[in-house]
This record gives sequence, structure tokens and C-alpha cells, in this order.
Amino acid sequence: MIHATSAIKKVASLTDRAILFHSASGKDSIALLDLMHPHFKEIVCVFMYTVKDMEHIGRYISWTTNRYDNIRFIQIPHYSVFSYIKVGFMGCNMNPKQRKYTLEQLTDEVRSRTGIEWAFFGFKQSDSLNRRLMLRGYEDEAINPKTKKCYPLSKYKNSDILRYIEDHDLIRPEKYGGEHQSAGCDISDLHYLLYLRENFPNDLKRLFAVYPLAERILFEYDNKKEE
Repeated sequence: MIHATSAIKKVASLTDRAILFHSASGKDSIALLDLMHPHFKEIVCVFMYTVKDMEHIGRYISWTTNRYDNIRFIQIPHYSVFSYIKVGFMGCNMNPKQRKYTLEQLTDEVRSRTGIEWAFFGFKQSDSLNRRLMLRGYEDEAINPKTKKCYPLSKYKNSDILRYIEDHDLIRPEKYGGEHQSAGCDISDLHYLLYLRENFPNDLKRLFAVYPLAERILFEYDNKKEE
């Protein structure tokens, strides 16, 4: 991970505090925090939740805070939540006047709250064409000095990240439905809902309490199986 470490060190030469948008259970966040932690006095990990206080997420946050003594978590609603509320997505309480937020706006909110300027993200060029085009335009394809944002994993692939996690004995990222790698708490993803029903039924209840129409996805799946 020479390229990632080089990018991290460049930012660390400018500041001893950093923000990391951390998905808790995702492979990129798990690896990136491990790469970052030796180089900063304080790292504020920002977890963006779709449903608050989920047990399956809490175990990852607990593991992380126990492993690293220079980090802390703050939790904020995911930017998608504001769009959900505006239209009443999946039966959540609707408020047509709800203001929408972008990731950029939430980043600025966290900066204001913490007093930390530099923000890190686990984006990779291999994630999508849009990210490839974006990241290739930055210094070392990883650093945007103008916006004070850093993407150390820019040049790596999923296999590189998983190998790093295994080699450094880190907590394994969450997987939904066997072959389906966690892509965050997607309340409309059948594999995610099945995973919760099988492993964390109380979390499934929490999700349905906020997004009651998500229950129909499982209902239709179960009835299709019976046909």
C-alpha cells in the first residue's frame, strides 16, 4: 500500500487531525483507517446511518474504537435519508419541506463541528467510471488540495483491499447473501434484508419501524418462493 501511505503522509505533514468518512462494516473503511491511524494525533470517523443504532453496525464500531486509541466516532444521517424523508420513501415519515443535503455539504457540517479541515474517503478508481475520471484529476490521483480531501485508496482494487485486511488480521467486512459484499445499509436491497432476518432480527424490526414498506420486499420474496 505504498501509494496510499504516501498520500496519507503528505496530508499528515500539514495537519495532525483528520476526518474519515467510515462505513463501519465496509472493507475500504476498515483498511483505510488502519493505514491512517499511525500518522495522526486524532481521527474523527463519521458514520452516516440510514437507520440509527443498528446492532450489526455497532459491533464494528466497538471493534474499531477498542483497537485504535486515537479515533472517535460521530454519527450523522446519510445524505440519502434527507431525500427519503422529502418523498416518504419506503413509508418513512414524509416532510416535503425537508432540505436535501449532499456529501459535500455534510462534509462541511462535520468540519464546522470538529474544527478539522482535511477529510478522507475510501473512494477507488475501480469503483466506477465517474470515480475514475474524478480521481485521475487530482494530485497523485489521490489528493485535492483545493477542497482538502484525500482518497488514498484511489489506485487499488477490491482484491488489494481484502488482501490487506487479511494480512493485517483486521475485522472482516460484512457480506450479505454470501457472495454479496456489503455496500452499506441499503434498505431496498433484498440481500441486506435477508441478512438481517437471518442474523439480526432486532435490526430488521428497527428498519421496518422507520421504513415500513420495506417489509413488502421480503413478503414478495417469500411468496415467490412458495409459488
